[in-house]
Amino acid sequence: MDFPQIAKQVIEKLGGKENIATAAHCATRLRIVLHDESKVDKEGIENIDGVKGQFAVAGQYQIIFGSGTVNKVHAELTKQLGIGDVSKAEVAEAASGNQSLLQRLVKGLADIFVPIIPAIVAGGLLMGIHSMLTAKGFFVDELSVIDMHPELADLVDFINTIANAPFVFLPVLLGFSATRKFGGNPFLGAALGMLLVHPALADGWNYALTLAQGKIQYWNVFGLEIEKVGYQGTVIPTLVSAWVLATLEKTFRKFVPSYLDNLVTPLFSLFIAGLLAFTVIGPIGREAGSLIAAGLTWLYDTLGFVGGAIFGTFYAPIVITGMHQTFIAVETQLLAEMAQTGGTFIFPIAAMSNIAQGAACLGVAVALKDPKVRGLAVPSGISALLGITEPAMFGVNLRYRQAFFAAMIGSGLASAFIAFFNVKAIALGAAGFLGIPSIKPDSLAMYSIGMAISFVVAFSLSYVFVKRANAKA
Repeated sequence: MDFPQIAKQVIEKLGGKENIATAAHCATRLRIVLHDESKVDKEGIENIDGVKGQFAVAGQYQIIFGSGTVNKVHAELTKQLGIGDVSKAEVAEAASGNQSLLQRLVKGLADIFVPIIPAIVAGGLLMGIHSMLTAKGFFVDELSVIDMHPELADLVDFINTIANAPFVFLPVLLGFSATRKFGGNPFLGAALGMLLVHPALADGWNYALTLAQGKIQYWNVFGLEIEKVGYQGTVIPTLVSAWVLATLEKTFRKFVPSYLDNLVTPLFSLFIAGLLAFTVIGPIGREAGSLIAAGLTWLYDTLGFVGGAIFGTFYAPIVITGMHQTFIAVETQLLAEMAQTGGTFIFPIAAMSNIAQGAACLGVAVALKDPKVRGLAVPSGISALLGITEPAMFGVNLRYRQAFFAAMIGSGLASAFIAFFNVKAIALGAAGFLGIPSIKPDSLAMYSIGMAISFVVAFSLSYVFVKRANAKA
């Protein structure tokens, strides 16, 4: 491949050097911030050697080249542009000026939750393992693994303790991540999170029961009766409290003398944020978070397969807008309140959508004989089946829009099926074929059938639709 020529063509088709503000790359894509996206020659970019797709999202114009190739194109591109290495974070910051308020909100939530996802995934998957080992009839009729091997009881209990830790201390993780995002000291944010789950407080999981039993204790502070109750597993109270903490910290730093800054700023920031967390933010936020999770669960349970069909059909278009990032907060809340919600229904539906996108992409590969299309569609389709849909969705299915519609239909039907049988996940993970460990043990059979429906319908319709459209062309 002639990388200098490819870089030259990319610059030209993006509207010239003067239209490019900055550029970086990730594992597979160039991430470019443009001054004016209307100057982009999209058809010209498609014809550049090595290009596997393109799309605009979150104020960035992204061009897919694939692993390895993108590094060489980026190196030549920055050389010709005369700019140095720029990080993805710096590109995202530069792109923020091109984003709407909603886009900035979505990106903000993603920036907070993405760093803590590994901890949530690890805990959730261990919960799944614990459920499989303790569920009666999962391996043998009417018996659990513990029943058959009592010597494993302590090991299973230890697994359960590890699994619960990220959810019990979720405010600590969120406090650190959110305060850093809001521009405050993340360690103060972690301290605030620790305050919200302090062992001296009543267990927040059993708040309703403790309240009904009249066992809530109170602080009397300045005449205020403040409940001594923790916020284990909560999301909204922690996020709002972290924002308040970061705002207080930045405000104090504007007028507190530098020689008092390390003493006064953290002291008053943490004290005021903590007081507000327990008097205003916490009670309102706890109720808001529970209402959102309960509302979505009620909607899903009440509408049943109809709600599942609607959600599944439009999940992929939601992904295009980036709004799916906001589901992380809802899923975290659903998982944290698993005793009441039974888990999250969003993850299984996301898996149905991802599998449908992958199947539709493979349908394009079979329907068309173009080697370049097949070279992109086959690996992209396989990637989507494993949970990474960007190459399939943006590189193939949106280009051949019949495939995208086929994927929406396949996802909608499969989601209706799993919603009818109330399939839920007890952990986050790879939303696709690899998502099986995240599913409740008693839902695995229906989840597997749902995956089959999603794949077969999307693949078949994509093949027929694309074949027919190509024949007419």
